[in-house]
Amino acid sequence: MRASLHYLIAARRCEITELQQLLHSSALVRQLAVLVHVLQKERGLSNIVLASGGAQGLAALHQQHQACDSAISRLQALLERLDMAALHGGHGARLFNHLAYALQGLDALYGLRRCVSQLSLDADACTAAYMRLVAGLLAVVFETADSASQPGISRLLVAMFHCMQGKELAGQERATGAAAFAAGQCSTARQQHWLQLIDAQERCLQVFADCAPEAVCAAWQATESQCPAQATLERLRRIACTAAAGSPLDTEQGPAWFDACSTRLDGLHTIEMQLADALEQRCHSLLHSAERALAQPESLLQAPVPEPADPAGAALPAFFRCPEPVHPRAQGSPLVQTGMGTGLAPQLEQSMLDLVQEQAQRLQAMHTELRRARNALTERKTLERAKSLLMTHRHLSESEAHKLLRQTAMNQNRRLLEVAEAVLSMAELLPAPACSAGLNPSKA
Repeated sequence: MRASLHYLIAARRCEITELQQLLHSSALVRQLAVLVHVLQKERGLSNIVLASGGAQGLAALHQQHQACDSAISRLQALLERLDMAALHGGHGARLFNHLAYALQGLDALYGLRRCVSQLSLDADACTAAYMRLVAGLLAVVFETADSASQPGISRLLVAMFHCMQGKELAGQERATGAAAFAAGQCSTARQQHWLQLIDAQERCLQVFADCAPEAVCAAWQATESQCPAQATLERLRRIACTAAAGSPLDTEQGPAWFDACSTRLDGLHTIEMQLADALEQRCHSLLHSAERALAQPESLLQAPVPEPADPAGAALPAFFRCPEPVHPRAQGSPLVQTGMGTGLAPQLEQSMLDLVQEQAQRLQAMHTELRRARNALTERKTLERAKSLLMTHRHLSESEAHKLLRQTAMNQNRRLLEVAEAVLSMAELLPAPACSAGLNPSKA
C-alpha cells in the first residue's frame, strides 16, 4: 500500500512540476508578444523611411527604436531570472535552439537599423529582414505551444500563437501598404502579395477564435466590428489592390493607412494580453488544484498502518471489484497497480483505489483534450513542411508555394492539409530544378 502511495504522490508531484514549467513559459510568451508588437511597428516605420528616401518617418522611427530596445532589455532580464531547467521540461533542445536563433537575430537588429538609416536597402528587403526576426521569435511561441502537456493550457497557447501569427501577417500588410503609398504606386506582384496576406491572416485568426476562451473571442469580435479605423482600412485596401499596375497612388494617404493598420494591430495586441492573462490565471488555478490534490495521498501516507484483516472472512479485495483504470496514451490498456488488495483495512484500500481511479480518468481526459488542441499545430507543421519542400525543389517564394498548394486543393476539391500531405509523400519524386507544371498530388 505504501509503495503505491509513494508512486501516486510522485505522479502528482510530476504534474505540479509540469504546471510550474508552463507558468514560466507563459511569462516568456507574454514578453515575446510585447517585443513582437513593437518590432512590427518598427518594421512599418522603417518601410516608410526607405520608400520615401528618408523624407518621411525618421523621427517616429528613432522613437520606436527606444521602445524596442526597452522590450529587448525586459526579455533578456526575464531570461536571466528564469531557471532554464524549470523552463524546458522534456523539450529543452528544440526550445533552446529556437531561443538561441531568436537572440542572435536580436543582436543583428542593430546592423539592420544602420542599413535603414543609410538607405542602403530597399523596402522589400527591409520587410523580409524584419519578417525573419519576428518569425524566429514566433518559433519560440510555437515550440512552447507544441510541447505543452496540459490540454487547457495547450489550447490557450495554440490560440495565442495563431493570434500572434495573424497579427504578424497584419503587420506585414501594414508594411506592404506603407511602402506602396510612400512610393506612390503599387505593382501587380505587390497587389497579389497583399491579397495573400489578407487571406492568410483571416485563416490564422479563425484558428485563434476556435481555441480562445469565449470572453476573449467576444472582445476580439467587438474590436474588429467597432474599430473606427476598420472602414479606413477597407477603403484603402480597395484603392491599392484594385488600381491598375503602375498607376499612381496618393502619397498623402500613407499616414492614414499606417494609422488605421496600427489601430487594428493595437487592438489585436490587447487581445494577446488578455490571452496572456487567461494563460497565467489558468496555470495558477491548475497549480493550486494540483497542490491540494497532492495533500490527499500524503495524508493517507501519514495514516497509521492498519492491521491485516481476517483472511477467513475477507471479501474479494476492492482492487478486483473496481473498474480498471485506463492508461491515458493507450485507451483500453489497463494501468497495472501491484501490491494492493492484500488484506489491508477495506476503508483505506478503497480510499487508495478511488485516488488511483480519479487520477487515471483525469489523465485520460487530459490526453484526449490535448490531442484535439494540438491538431491545429500538427496541420500547420505539415503545411509548412510542404511549402518548404516546394520552395527548395521548385525555387518558389513562400507565398508562391502557398498559392500553388491552395490552387491545387481548389482544383481537386480537396482540403489544403490533404494536398500538403500528398506533396510530402512524393518528396523523393519532386524535381530539383524549377518547374512550371502544376501539382498532381493525387498520383502520389
